[in-house]
Amino acid sequence: MANGGYARYVALGDSQTEGLGDDDGTGNPRGWADRLAEQIARTDPGLLYANLAVRGRLAGEVRSQQLEPALALRPDLATVVAGVNDVLRPRFDADEVAEHLEAMFAALTGSGARVATLTFPDFARIVPAARPIAHRVTALNSRIREAARRHGVVVADAEPHPVVTDLRLWSADRLHASPRGHALIAAAVAEALAVPGSDDSWIRPLSDDAPRHSRLRAVGTELRWAGSFLGPWLARRLRGRSSGDGREAKRPTLLPVAQIIE
Repeated sequence: MANGGYARYVALGDSQTEGLGDDDGTGNPRGWADRLAEQIARTDPGLLYANLAVRGRLAGEVRSQQLEPALALRPDLATVVAGVNDVLRPRFDADEVAEHLEAMFAALTGSGARVATLTFPDFARIVPAARPIAHRVTALNSRIREAARRHGVVVADAEPHPVVTDLRLWSADRLHASPRGHALIAAAVAEALAVPGSDDSWIRPLSDDAPRHSRLRAVGTELRWAGSFLGPWLARRLRGRSSGDGREAKRPTLLPVAQIIE
C-alpha cells in the first residue's frame, strides 16, 4: 500500500465477480470488481488489478483453485465473494461453506491484505421459486458476518437493503446482476472500503419507474424464466456439468487498471 492507497488488488470468486450479466461491449464480462478497480484507480492511478474469478465455482473450489495464486500476487487489497453456487446445490452446508470463506479471509488478512466481502440478497424476492431455500442465504450471511468480524474483513452488507432485490438490478436469468446491479455492488464495496468519492447512496430505492404487471402476466414471466434458465441449469446439474467447465480466469495476472478503461 502506497500513500494510504492500494497498489495491488486481486478479486476471488465465481460468476458474479467474473462479471456475468455486465458485458463490456466486446462480448466479455466486465462486472463489479472491474468497476471497483476503476474507481480506486481514480485516486490510485498506479493500481494493478487481477481477477481470478471463474463462473460456476463453489466456495471450496474458489479456495483450492484461487487462494494460492492470489497470495502469490501479494495483494494489499483482495475481495472474496463466493457461496451462491453452494446455496443452490441440494447438499448445502452453511458451516462448510463458511469454513472455506473463513480460511480465505484468514490467509489473505494474514498476508497483510485488506479484505472485503459481501452478504447476499433474499433470493426469494428475486426468484419466487427459490423461496424454499431462502433460509440458506440468511444462514450463510450470518456466518459471513461472524467470520469477517473475527478476521477484520470489511463487509458490504447488502442483505438488509430492499433495493438489492429490485429486478431492474438483475439480468434476465435473475442469477447474475445486470450492468446497473454490478454498478451498485461496486458502489457498496467502495463505500465499505471508504474509497474516496464513495457514499451510501447505493442503498436508496431506485426511482419508481418499474413496469407494473398483472398477476397473470407475472405467472407467465415465471414460466418463461423456468423454461429459459431454470431448465438448462438443472440439466447441467444432472449431467454433472458446470458453466465454468474448461474456463480460466479472465485476468490471472496483475495488470494496470488503465487497460480496462481503455
